[in-house]
Amino acid sequence: MQQNASRDLYDRALSVLPGGVNSPVRASQPYPAFIERGDGAHVIDADGNRYIDYVAGYGPVLLGHDLPERVIAAIQSQVSDGPMYGAPTEVEVELAEFIARHVPSIEMLRFVNSGTEATTAAVRLARGYTGRDKIVVMQGGYHGAQETTLVEGDESEVTPSSPGVPAAFASHTIPVPFNDETAIEQVFEEHGEEIAAVLTEPILGNRGIVMPREGYHERLRELTEDHGALLIFDEVMTGFRVGGLGCAQSHFGIDPDLTTLAKVIGGGFPIGAIGGKAEIMEGFTPAGDVFEAGTFSGHPVAMTAGLETLRYAAEENVYESLADLGDQLRSGLVDIVADQAPTYTVTGIDSMFKVIFTRDGQPQDGDCTAGCRQDPGCQRGGDCPQNAADVEAAATDRWERVFYHRMREEGVLLTPNQFESQFLTAAHTEADVEETLEAYKSVL
Repeated sequence: MQQNASRDLYDRALSVLPGGVNSPVRASQPYPAFIERGDGAHVIDADGNRYIDYVAGYGPVLLGHDLPERVIAAIQSQVSDGPMYGAPTEVEVELAEFIARHVPSIEMLRFVNSGTEATTAAVRLARGYTGRDKIVVMQGGYHGAQETTLVEGDESEVTPSSPGVPAAFASHTIPVPFNDETAIEQVFEEHGEEIAAVLTEPILGNRGIVMPREGYHERLRELTEDHGALLIFDEVMTGFRVGGLGCAQSHFGIDPDLTTLAKVIGGGFPIGAIGGKAEIMEGFTPAGDVFEAGTFSGHPVAMTAGLETLRYAAEENVYESLADLGDQLRSGLVDIVADQAPTYTVTGIDSMFKVIFTRDGQPQDGDCTAGCRQDPGCQRGGDCPQNAADVEAAATDRWERVFYHRMREEGVLLTPNQFESQFLTAAHTEADVEETLEAYKSVL
């Protein structure tokens, strides 16, 4: 496979971009593939190599790289009217109405420009609304590059996970293991009157995809309500990708106080949003006193792209077909893994999937034929990853040093590390899935 152009671009990038990239997850050794263009479910790199794309922009690309004509036409029409105005527009009202109509927990929204902005503002709003400072997060969960959640450790000793974050900031954050009801109960017993919110992803999407145990989110809901804290669902990744138009919270039957969104709701353009109960949301300025602002918030091009993407997905049964294709892909992976790497774990739901290189356990079977469901009756129920630490204990080096590169050679583009999810788009076909399964069979 020819990679000279990507190598040369990386060499140039190292002179002007720290590490040669603008986000660390895009880095890979010896150098990443520099993408020139997209084509349906494929991307083509600077050397002309063509890959089936399962990165999908790390989640925002729902419809594929060739947008439907009606979506393109709406975006082009908006661009022709001017890039942005610094004033309210009808399309931002329409997108807010669409989201509020389909996500039962959301009554009002505030649009921002990224998932990081959304979670930062949601935490600030929760603190302002409750008058409390402490935030509970899940170990290994990811909520953007913000000081409150760039932490590591546990309740007894929490420290910043990055230089530049003051230790005083980390002291207000309490990390607990995902899926551990006892740990979160103990935290509320000791700090219940100090906790402003529990901030969690419905599934751990940046740790190889870890599904919640049955009853876990219900327990979070009970604890937060009993202690006057808020429950914040970070649906930046899962929003309008898992659970269809109702998002992951509808799939799990949970009614959070606040929800953060991004990725899919922008149709591939920069966006973020905080949504929730009107009583809480009206705490934002100018209705309330919690400051939040942004020059590009509610950008009309992003609003248009997001609205038309969601309308198309709703009208063309995109979610049903994606869920079926996802089950087909994960089921095929389960069969391959059972035969060639029986200790590995296939995870995912709807249009998300991942193979985690776990080191112990029996082959998946029973209810987990299309990906781990944390079924306690499954014969390997105790071997599937329950939290971030279980994923981190997997053979992560094999993914990064060998597997990712071998799959690229087979024409399949995955994320460069073990932790990031893979995504299907509406442009993927059964033929793409079959080709992908053959690649996994060849490389695993």
